[in-house]
Amino acid sequence: MSQENVDALRAVYEEWGRGNFQAGVDLYDPNVLFIPLADAPETGPYLGTDSISEFMRTWLEPWTNLTVAAEEFIEAENSVVVSVHQRGVGQESGAPAGVRFFQVWSFRGPAVTRLEHFRDRATALEAVGLSE
Repeated sequence: MSQENVDALRAVYEEWGRGNFQAGVDLYDPNVLFIPLADAPETGPYLGTDSISEFMRTWLEPWTNLTVAAEEFIEAENSVVVSVHQRGVGQESGAPAGVRFFQVWSFRGPAVTRLEHFRDRATALEAVGLSE
C-alpha cells in the first residue's frame, strides 16, 4: 500500500504547488489528527476534518502566492515522510518567506489518520521507526 500512498501524496503536492490547498482533503479519515510544528503560531493538535479546515483558513489568511512543494518522499510501512519546502509572500509586509520542514502522513488503508509536522529529518524519520 505504501507506493499507492506515495502516489496519492505526489498528486496532492502537485496541487499544493499550484496553490490549491483543497487537494488531499478527500484522503483524510473523518477523525484525522493533525499536529503542526510545535513552535508554530497555530499550535494544535487538531482532531477531525472540520478542525483542520479551521486551522487552514487561519494559516492561509496572511499569505499570498503560497505554495507547498514536496522535495522527497520516504516510504515507511503505513506512513510516508515528506520533505517539504513552503514559500509565500506576506500579505501585509510583501516580504517573501520560505521554510523547510518534514511531514509524516500516517495511513490506515487509503485514509490518512494522522499528519504531523517536524522541523528536522532525523526526528521525522524516528517518528516512523527509521534512522538516517
